[in-house]
Amino acid sequence: MGNLHPNGQAGPAREDSPIRSKLRRSVTAARAAQTTLARAVTLSGRGVHGDRESRVTLAPAAPHSGIVFSLGGAELRADWRVVDATQLRTRLSVGAASVSTVEHLLAALSGLGVDNALVLVEGDEVPAMDGSAQAFVAAIDEAGVVDLPAPRALLQVVHAVRVSHGAGWAELAPADSGLSLDVEIAFEGLIGRQRRALTLTPDHFRTELARARSFGFLRDAERLWREGLALGASLDNTVVLDGETVLNPQGLRFADECVRHKMLDVVGDLALAGAPLVGAFRSYRGGHALNMALLEAAAREGALTWREAASVAEAPARHPSP
Repeated sequence: MGNLHPNGQAGPAREDSPIRSKLRRSVTAARAAQTTLARAVTLSGRGVHGDRESRVTLAPAAPHSGIVFSLGGAELRADWRVVDATQLRTRLSVGAASVSTVEHLLAALSGLGVDNALVLVEGDEVPAMDGSAQAFVAAIDEAGVVDLPAPRALLQVVHAVRVSHGAGWAELAPADSGLSLDVEIAFEGLIGRQRRALTLTPDHFRTELARARSFGFLRDAERLWREGLALGASLDNTVVLDGETVLNPQGLRFADECVRHKMLDVVGDLALAGAPLVGAFRSYRGGHALNMALLEAAAREGALTWREAASVAEAPARHPSP
């Protein structure tokens, strides 16, 4: 697992102070205003695919900035239009600049309701940390989330849109409020068929999705290495399956950890829509490629329309736990 350095300083875990607790509560509160981080926070580690050291600093940003990755003098806005690779990760690319494996970081920012942030990248890949989004959640909690003097913009799904590839498919449909997720996966062996559904809120993201790790199969390792992928994968950042056996000594974090991680990926990929979505997402045997194809189809078919969260009741994070 990589190292977390709030404001560049490493240190032991601390109990919550009243100020820290207030900042954490602010992340879970629904807002009609746009948000950003209260201060900068830095994480470092190795990339799961390139196996190179990398460092990202999450910094505050102005209203209407969105999530912007800055590296080597170039800026890449988190937008599906600049995605150029979707095999086992989501990669953004503009000209000669690219940053890979952005989905877990984007999932944490989106899941916790951060609308605007500057992500300063040293390297070409977001560090894998432990293969989940929990380190990014901890970093956002450490930084805190604050309101900005601008209304939150939402993308409302106004009619259904669906894409498919082979047996897999993904779809978006209208909903009155919030973003609901319904994800099903199907693999041979230990995973089998798993399905999970929830309404995306900061609390649900923290408790249901953030700790779910990437997973892979030992039989695929040599092929992926030849393709330049998973070079940094290990039992520290990936759930590795060999037939009916989980090779990680501590086993699974959830009985259905694999579908939870697929849903985490969905949250990160849908963050590339450009604003919080109001609608209902469903998929069966989906993945990064289908998620990107769905966003492209939704834009092409006029399935999305902009509106403001004019009141707190309309903000997508205000939904009680089921």
